[in-house]
Amino acid sequence: MSTDLSQLAGRMAERLQQRLQPTTLEVIDESAAHAGHAGANGTGWGTHFRVRIASPFFTDRSRVARHRLVYDALQDFIDQGVHAIVIEAL
Repeated sequence: MSTDLSQLAGRMAERLQQRLQPTTLEVIDESAAHAGHAGANGTGWGTHFRVRIASPFFTDRSRVARHRLVYDALQDFIDQGVHAIVIEAL
């Protein structure tokens, strides 16, 4: 297991904390459950994530707009190999 990949959820959470100042935040690496699926890297880490987040930045925004804020904050992680992010905007 790569330490870098295993700590990716923490780095993603830090980024979301900085950008969206969430009142609720959970970033879960679900990569192991996607072994053999598209985008899996064979390590069981660092490709598929679930983000549960509530933020004051979501007020009066549509679901699509909320998701866009999360994707925009995490774009460089996506560019570096995160394959999928399930967003639960609370």
